[in-house]
Amino acid sequence: MTVSPWQRRIKRAQELAEEHAFAAEMLEFYIHIARFQQDLHRHLSMGLPQSSAAGISRDLSEKELSTLSSRFEPFLSLAEAHGPEQLAEVSRRLRVRGSTFWTELLRGSWTANAPSDASGFLAVAFLQPYAELLRSRLTPQAREYTYALCAFCNRKPAFGVLRQMGDGAARSLVCGFCLGEWTFRRIVCPGCGEENNQKLPVFTAAEFEYIRVECCDACKTYIKTVDLTKNGRAEPIVDELAAAPLDVWALDRGYAKLQSNILGM
Repeated sequence: MTVSPWQRRIKRAQELAEEHAFAAEMLEFYIHIARFQQDLHRHLSMGLPQSSAAGISRDLSEKELSTLSSRFEPFLSLAEAHGPEQLAEVSRRLRVRGSTFWTELLRGSWTANAPSDASGFLAVAFLQPYAELLRSRLTPQAREYTYALCAFCNRKPAFGVLRQMGDGAARSLVCGFCLGEWTFRRIVCPGCGEENNQKLPVFTAAEFEYIRVECCDACKTYIKTVDLTKNGRAEPIVDELAAAPLDVWALDRGYAKLQSNILGM
């Protein structure tokens, strides 16, 4: 039986929630989100025609917006019921705004480089499975390995991945929206292009020894990279989320995250 990417992510989130009590509440919320996203992905893959795969860096069509908006209210109800207090309150306020407001929120969030508030993060989390669906139908144009934006939707990477290559490991960057992945040199800051390794410190913690906090002292940004050569069981999007204490550590030292993950962290 084929296991979907969503099922793998949910299973991994359940494992990490048992291992790390501090991340349990957040991961349980993610599990609810992921289950909804899986159902939405399935619904959209059958409900919207193949011709919808015209690209991600474009405006949504009226048909797409109508289909998506019709599914937004259940998502808001889920976030209201299971999300953290602040996000639940935002979901509650959004839910009463109605379909016309939802349509405009989704329209703007689809093309925005990054969400600017909690409403935007909710919209992006809702839209993510459709972005992933369209990306799976596309073949990106070839881009230089130094390019630091997603080839599919032109967004910044939310996290990195190290995969075995020969006797070492190659780094990829992963878009937090469509989950597009592309190779990128290890000793280069994806935020500003800095190449001086003296300005690119890397930190790890015993609790997450397979997750690297890759910082840049030139632009004071950081990105977390999941090293699959050290933990082959990891699901990068989930493990990056569970390692939230590393974000606190980096922020306390004056680094800003290059791009937030799916839950706005």
